[in-house]
Amino acid sequence: MQPILKMESLKKHYGKGKNVTNALNGITFQVMPGEFLGIMGSSGSGKSTLLNCIATVIAPDSGSILMNGRQVQNLKGAALADYRGKEIGYLFQNFELLDNLTGRENILLPLSLHGVSEKESGRRLAQLARYLEVEEVLDKFPTQMSGGQKQRIAAARALILKPHILLMDEPTGALDSKNAKALMEKLSGLNEREASTILMVTHDSNAASYCNRILFIQDGVIFHEIRRDLPDETRQEFYARILEVLAQLGGGSANVL
Repeated sequence: MQPILKMESLKKHYGKGKNVTNALNGITFQVMPGEFLGIMGSSGSGKSTLLNCIATVIAPDSGSILMNGRQVQNLKGAALADYRGKEIGYLFQNFELLDNLTGRENILLPLSLHGVSEKESGRRLAQLARYLEVEEVLDKFPTQMSGGQKQRIAAARALILKPHILLMDEPTGALDSKNAKALMEKLSGLNEREASTILMVTHDSNAASYCNRILFIQDGVIFHEIRRDLPDETRQEFYARILEVLAQLGGGSANVL
């Protein structure tokens, strides 16, 4: 089986001379189809820089990013637009919904931009809205929604084009523990039942406990890796292992499962 996403010696530096910061200092890893991979580390460890390089928001200084064997850095024009719109979905911490559009319109916007038929758009919308339990807010504006509803609408928008991989940047960061758990259970369900591939950057060990594998980054390099590959290991036990590694990194999390 070939990886969906592959990083090779990825580097990104900010500043010059004595003020240089090595945000990424030779990151190498791969994401397999159907994997739910978490990226953890303290603030400034390079997590968001890594995700933004994959999303082509910023360009790495050196190294390569391969999506299904294709060099992401070489994409331009229509190929780059297709990559950003169809191959990756992006779920932000602060929702990034358009306040002048309803939930329905926010979700359907990517489909209209990529020419998906009205019939197919309606089918996908109904399926995702039912699964993510946002049917009651489809005709509401973001200002009329709770934080949990906003993030589930944003998740539907990120998933509506059936991306090869879903990128998530601190998806539970603006949610209370109840809504964070509800969101993670829905996304974990997609990963388990439909083999959706997910790459999540998070500082939240509760959210990370839903992953299959976690890479811990420190000072721009991979410090440690753990897998939830024991068939009888519970999520609570995996959570405890996450906390052990975070203690070595000097981080932690609220003890809420």
